[in-house]
This record gives sequence, C-alpha cells and structure tokens, in this order.
Amino acid sequence: MPSLKAFNTFGVDVQATSIQVIHKRKDLEDLNFDSPDAYFILGGGSNILLTQDIDVPVLKNEIKGKRIVQQSAGEVWVQIGGGENWHETVIWTLDQGFSGLENLSLIPGTVGASPIQNIGAYGVELQDVFYQLTAYNLLTKELVTFAKDDCEFGYRSSIFKKPENKGVYFITHVTLKLSKNVDQVNMSYGAIKQVLQEKGIASPKAKDISNAVIEIRESKLPDPNVLGNSGSFFKNPIVSKEQFLSIQKEYPKMPFYEVGTDHIKIPAGWLIEMCGLKGKRFGQTGSYEKQALIIVNYGSASGQEIYEHAIRVKKYVQDKFGIELSSEVNIL
Repeated sequence: MPSLKAFNTFGVDVQATSIQVIHKRKDLEDLNFDSPDAYFILGGGSNILLTQDIDVPVLKNEIKGKRIVQQSAGEVWVQIGGGENWHETVIWTLDQGFSGLENLSLIPGTVGASPIQNIGAYGVELQDVFYQLTAYNLLTKELVTFAKDDCEFGYRSSIFKKPENKGVYFITHVTLKLSKNVDQVNMSYGAIKQVLQEKGIASPKAKDISNAVIEIRESKLPDPNVLGNSGSFFKNPIVSKEQFLSIQKEYPKMPFYEVGTDHIKIPAGWLIEMCGLKGKRFGQTGSYEKQALIIVNYGSASGQEIYEHAIRVKKYVQDKFGIELSSEVNIL
C-alpha cells in the first residue's frame, strides 16, 4: 500500500489502497464507482488532516492548463485546470497583467480545491473573482457546470461541502473573472498597508499587494516542507455583538471585525494565544510559535496526535471565552 506522507502538508504517514493520478477527463470516464465511500479525492493535501489509513483508491487531481477564454476592454476570463498549483496560478495571472488574485497569494493547495473551501485571505475570497467551474460527477458520469450562484458560497464553505455532495464531484476546471486594471487593489487589511508604507510604496499595483501578502504570510507561516502544517487550522469565529461586548470588557484591546450590524468576527489566533497555547508543544505536535492559529507537526506526529491537540485547543477556548471553534481543515 502506498504512503500518502508526501501528499499531505502535515506530513502524516498514512497509507492508501492505491493512488490513481488523474491527468484528463478520460481518466475519470474510465472509473466506475457507485458511492463516494468507494474512493477519495485528493488535491494538494494542504487542507486535510489524515488520522487513519485510506482503504479505498485515492484520486489525485493533476489536470493542468491555463488559458484565456474570453476578454473585454477591462476584464478577462481565465480557465485553470483543477490540478494546477494555486499560488503558481496567482503569479501567472499577475505576470499576464491581470488583477484580482493578489490578496490570495501563497495560499497552499490546488485550484480545484479552492471553490470547495471558498478560500480567502486579507479581505478577498474566491467568490469575489469566481465565474464558473466544470466538475465530473463520479456517480452519474456526467460533466456538470456550476455558475457562481450554484456554488452557494459562504465563509469557507460551498455546496460541495454539503453531506449529499461531499466527494461526488471531481472539479476539472475553474474559470475566474479578473480585471486588467492592476491599479485597482484591496488594502482593507492594515498589515498590507503597513508593509507598503515600510517599503515607501504610495501607489501600489496588484504585484505590490501580492509581494506584501507573501512577505506577511512567510513571516507567520512555517514552510510545510520544513515543519508540517496545514495553515490556519480553525475558522475565525463569528459571535453576537452582546457576547463580543462582554469579552471586550475584560480585553479592551481585542482585535475584531464587524460582520453586518449584529455580529462580530474575532481572530481565532488571538483567542488561542490568550489561552497561553502559542508556541506550546505537546510531544511531536503543538501550536506554532509565530501564529497560534497554526498546528504543527514537529516531525513524527500521527494524525491522531494532531487531532487530539486540535481538541485540546478547542476546549481551552471554550472554557475561557465560551466560544466554540470550528475546524477549517478537513479531518478524515
């Protein structure tokens, strides 16, 4: 049985029945499954924690290709293969003179996985630039197109995360709608402004935003090739204004973001840090020293050990703040 250690960024050593690499649609048409339990779809392995062996075939998305499918005076539509690396795709679009993805630089994973999670960072989410995707239904053997509304995007969620759809669709291509105006940028997150100011960039272009985001992420996030991790392990919780004000009385400097008029988003990393877990190690796992939101594998932790630390973190935050954290990482 082949090991999946090289195929997940936590570096967890579990085994699979087999690994079937998917390069084109024909590879999918040759498969015959009658249940999503009969196989497992794997992209870049960057948003998953494997706690057990996978006793079914693993379908590895390696569908490649980047092309412009349509353009107007100010906009462009690009179609990307689901197996393409996300960050390399961001850089490619910037090199073409297109903007829209710069805030999403250095997010690990594949393009095909990006709509499932509705990835987001620094004030931008995939849904902001998403146009449509094509997916192969592994049960009915049909190729289906999903427009933006069909995907039911939410905060780190989509229609593909619903129990009845989980694992049913293999995303072959994603089409994004980008801008040709590289001067139109999003600097809503203060950290980006700070980096640009330090560099003396008063009128940033899309590439400048990308460079700033890369610098920020590299200062906080460990390289998974050096220290196994899956980026942000938990979602930032959204609480009622009443609950927020109650916590704020004790922690007046608590960072927060307003969500509508009645709810507040609190950074999960801050909550975890306030529980004293930042940099705390438990055997071969623990919370990263530079960003408490990240759980790391110091070398030989099992998926179960990492999962147990995630449970530990959730309990600390629940006991101290009365807030239940939800995992952003998919746990198997």
